[in-house]
Order: sequence, then C-alpha cells, then structure tokens
Amino acid sequence: MVCTMAFLRALLSSARTFRYGPGLAAGLPADDAVLLDAPDERLSPALVAAASDDFGPAAKLLALTRDAADWETRDRALAQLVAFAHSRDGWLTGWLATAPRDPDALLVKAALAVHRAWESPAHAELLRDVSPLITAAAEADPRDPVPWRLALDHARGTHAPHTVFESLWEQAVRRSPHHYGSHVSALRYLSAEWYGSHRECFDFAERAAEDAARDSLVQALPVRAAYALLRDEKAAARANSVQGDRIDAAVDLAIRLSAGFPAGDPRPAEVRNLLAYVLVARSRAAEALEQFRLIGPYATSFPWASVTGEALGGFLDARADARLRVASSTPLCGRPEHDGRRDH
Repeated sequence: MVCTMAFLRALLSSARTFRYGPGLAAGLPADDAVLLDAPDERLSPALVAAASDDFGPAAKLLALTRDAADWETRDRALAQLVAFAHSRDGWLTGWLATAPRDPDALLVKAALAVHRAWESPAHAELLRDVSPLITAAAEADPRDPVPWRLALDHARGTHAPHTVFESLWEQAVRRSPHHYGSHVSALRYLSAEWYGSHRECFDFAERAAEDAARDSLVQALPVRAAYALLRDEKAAARANSVQGDRIDAAVDLAIRLSAGFPAGDPRPAEVRNLLAYVLVARSRAAEALEQFRLIGPYATSFPWASVTGEALGGFLDARADARLRVASSTPLCGRPEHDGRRDH
C-alpha cells in the first residue's frame, strides 16, 4: 500500500508538472538569454572601449559617480571594471600613465590589487603590501567611502583586530552612513567564518536595516546573514525556532525591498539572486519563482558561484527547480497559484 501511494503521488506530481510547467515559465527569459554579471547600459560602453585599451569612457563614468556622490553605482561599476582588468589591464596602465593622480584611476588600481591578493593562498601577506594603494585612493578624494570599503576587506584578510576594524568602519560610515558595500564588508568580518558569529551577523544586519531607508540596499543585509547561516551546515542543522524566525523575517524584508524596484532592473540583481537562493533553501518555491521573474536576464556570480561549480548553471538549475516545485504542488483540479494568490 505504501509503495502504491508513493507511486500515485509521483504520477500526480508529473501530471501537474506537464500541465502547469509551461504556464509557469511566463515572464522567465529563456536559458540562453540569461547573462552572468551583465553590465548595465552605462557600463557596457566603458568595457567595450577598455577592450581596445581606451580608458576614456571608464574614467568618465567613475568621475560622474564621484561628482554625484552616487556611491552605490560607483562600487558596482568598480567591481565589474576590476573583473575586466584582472585579465586585460592595458587600459588601466594607460590611464595611470596619463593621469597618475586621478582619484578614479587610483581607486581601480587599489581595488585590482586587493582582488588579486585575495586570490592567493598567501593573501594576508600580499594584502599588507597593498595597504599604501588603498591609502592613496582614500586620500585622492576624502569624500569617497569606497576606498574605505576596500580597507574593510583588507582588514579582514590581514587578520586585523576588532579595534582596527572599528576605526575603519567609523571612517566608512562617516562618508556614507548607509553605503551597502561597506556594510557587506563589515558583515563578512563579523561572520562566523571569520571573526564573529551568526548571532553577531544577525544583530549587526538587523540594526543596520532598521536605521536605513526602506529603499536602501542595506535592507537586504539580514538576508545575507541568513545565507551565511544556511551555508554553515552544522549551524543550520542546530538552528532553533528563533533563528528560523530571524531567517524568515530577513527574507520578508528583502522581498519588500525587491518589490520596490522594476522587474529586470540590474541595480538590485545581486540582492534578488541571493533572495531567490534563500527562498529555495527555505522551501518557499512560489516566492522564489517570482524573484526569478523579477531578476529577468541578470544572473549574478554571487551566490551561485559559492554553492555550485558553475555560477550560471547553478542559477538556471535553481530556477528550473523552483518552477518544477511550484508545478508539482499545484492541484490538478485548480489553477496555478503565485505566492498563495489565485489569478482572477
């Protein structure tokens, strides 16, 4: 009888998948249309020019973000420029030769050095040599919080004590109290993987979210703390109901943040990718599928590169899994439901 019931459940699940699977693909880009870490419309011309060793568009873009004090865009653009320069840095060499004191060129130089140092098993020693570059970038424009975000990453990698970390943190938030990148760097330092604990992570993230505006990316900080806990298998296995409630509260907060951005917006793409991962891990498949719709074609390396061998494949597998879970849980006699609400 048990075997028969299991067989029937499997048949019903397959029937639901065949019936509702195609409809649940609505709003999801085809697999071959999904891009990993795709640049937005402002950064794309800078990368195309950099491929020809022309640093002009990159210099203009970073100068505009600095003039406008648009630190979030500046940090995102910096990350992608550094990723490009890691394998092709001729344009950066030319930029530094032409304008050796340019604050934006110095920032890219420091960030690239930090990135390369972190890749080495001897990163602690290599990062110590990078310190003067971070200082030069910070002094080039005292208003800019992004060099201080680099300094926080540097502190984590060089095993700096809490007193040093706290002094750097004060410098970062003095320049931009709610800069997301600085908060992420601080959260990593406080993580159980480094120099803190899951409780410290959650406490820090929740306080930061409470102090930030409702549309600030800092509202997603608690879901990063939730991700860290879920990735720690031993800690996740020991998680009690209070920790479970904190995880779900973090997810709900991130869902509200995501809802404030248009679908297919590259700005919250990493937050939405992270949120989709955590939703799948919490067996909230319908809500995960909605985040995949909002993500559109903008898959990001984080978190998928951390949990799978191939980031884009991990994203596509998780998206397909969420779609199948929703299809298999939809009653055959009903219509597909999205986030608990029936279509009318």
